[in-house]
Amino acid sequence: MELQGIHHLTAVTANVRGNYRFYTHFLGMRLVKRSVNQDDVSAYHLFYADGAGSPGTDLTFFDWDLPRERRGTRSIARTHLRVEGADTLAWWAERLDGEGVSHGAVEERDGRHTLEFEDPEGQRLALVDHGEGADDGFVPWEGSPVEPRHQIRGLGPILLSVPDLSGTDLLLSRALSMRRVRGYSLPGSEAPDVHVYEMGSGGPGGELHVAVQPKLPVARLGAGGVHHVAFRTPSLEEHRAWTAHLSSLGVPNSGEIDRYYFRSLYFREPNGILFEIATDGPGFAVDEDPASLGEKVALPPFLEPQRDAIVANLAPID
Repeated sequence: MELQGIHHLTAVTANVRGNYRFYTHFLGMRLVKRSVNQDDVSAYHLFYADGAGSPGTDLTFFDWDLPRERRGTRSIARTHLRVEGADTLAWWAERLDGEGVSHGAVEERDGRHTLEFEDPEGQRLALVDHGEGADDGFVPWEGSPVEPRHQIRGLGPILLSVPDLSGTDLLLSRALSMRRVRGYSLPGSEAPDVHVYEMGSGGPGGELHVAVQPKLPVARLGAGGVHHVAFRTPSLEEHRAWTAHLSSLGVPNSGEIDRYYFRSLYFREPNGILFEIATDGPGFAVDEDPASLGEKVALPPFLEPQRDAIVANLAPID
């Protein structure tokens, strides 16, 4: 029983129309599911991904009317998005310049070339070169304004910030069987203050990076912040095994929750960051034609009786 990598990451927007335009029209990701937060149906839940909505490519957003995030520790600090090749990073640097999006220089970080930037609400992102010819199952989106060779291929390393590593390390290493493989330094730091944990076959889509930053204030969730990160498990049988495993270790958890597009299991690591384990299937095509994913509001069966009221409360985004 082993986690296979990053499944999805869920962040917060307070400007859903601007969010939709940025991630589809500018970043060129496909809106593969236009749904609602199943625990708060007044809010959209938008899923951006590759052309097929493949597990490991989903960057998702809750539409909540919140002030901006207060940055700090006990939080998810940056989301990396995988691309292929140095020429692609150079292309993106020019595209960011052309749209007036502030960004850093292309720099080598942890042995990979990386380009950091932020979305219009301050969501901290980075493009990372995962190397030429990686077999990552990426499916290009034909409708993207970005040509296939420069498209975002999926989620890369997720960077956490914690004030103390000990409890987090225990959970990641012992409970989740992640492998602590190396460390590196953030800019301006002399000591290796970021610890790299690996899942599955490794690589940027299977890494969690944990920065130890005890001097930062505690973060407050808001627009431009991240709600949770989810890890991949391939089957319902293994998902049930993870539920039993965490419960046997005394890790408080949500128990299995059927999200219709995947099964979920939620729990917090010792510094309070919300984790999820999610199944690869059944996927986003369970209730929509793959050719028209994300074009209309999709609801899981238990919410269908409320469709008229739910949709009437949602503002158009495109």
